[in-house]
Amino acid sequence: MILALRLVFFSALCVFSHLALALPQADPVPGGVVLINIDIDDFSAPQAYFNKRRLMVHQSEASWIAVVGIPLSTSVGKHQIEVKPNRGTPFHLDFEVKKKVYESQYLTIKNKRQVNPNKQDLDRIGKEKKEMNQVYLSWTKQNKDLIPFIKPTQGPYSSPFGLRRFFNKQPRNPHSGIDIAAAEGSPIIAPADGVVRASGHYFFNGKTVLIDHGQGLVSMFCHMSSINVQLGQGIKQGQRVGSVGQTGRATGPHLHWSVSLNNARVNPLLFLD
Repeated sequence: MILALRLVFFSALCVFSHLALALPQADPVPGGVVLINIDIDDFSAPQAYFNKRRLMVHQSEASWIAVVGIPLSTSVGKHQIEVKPNRGTPFHLDFEVKKKVYESQYLTIKNKRQVNPNKQDLDRIGKEKKEMNQVYLSWTKQNKDLIPFIKPTQGPYSSPFGLRRFFNKQPRNPHSGIDIAAAEGSPIIAPADGVVRASGHYFFNGKTVLIDHGQGLVSMFCHMSSINVQLGQGIKQGQRVGSVGQTGRATGPHLHWSVSLNNARVNPLLFLD
């Protein structure tokens, strides 16, 4: 009887812990997320790294879990993270990345400079990329548990994550986010708590906002018609960030939403409840 009660209690504890932590869905492919158990007896979170980028780490039951974003350029096969515990010697943990084939998408862009920018455009693009990379490369401490993301705007998904893209038949970088089709002016809300770390009108992305959710987790919203937040502003889940538009390189009104984890663009759908 006592053993049965203990098992019931343990099961309930595991369910409660899982609900409280709300980790993203694991998908060990390029552009996906891997969850790696770090089995150490320590009340303080260890540091963990992949490709020299610090990883998100959260406590679960009696151990720690590293939440690893896998870049789209990652090769298939075995990889390692490095773990640096507060006590003891650093060590490595293996994980395997599986093959994923993404579909291709061909788009026609009327503004030829949005496909082949001139020198002045390239100078601007370089400065904007540097500004965004500073946010992607940052790592801010976050003691709160993860909560499920909410969809930032209402509408059907019009372009999935990871597409191999061709603009005017010319190959370009894969689609590093998802597109949500919505009418111009539709509200865009924060998928989770965070701080606005970058905002501006960029060459390709149009009016853009980057939100830092902590521990290397960043959301980016592009092609907005208006922005309702300011740089450095703390925002809560569900708070309005701006409105849907078609600024920058866009063929119609929609929201491009990307999620970056340890500077890897990953599928945002993995973070939705």
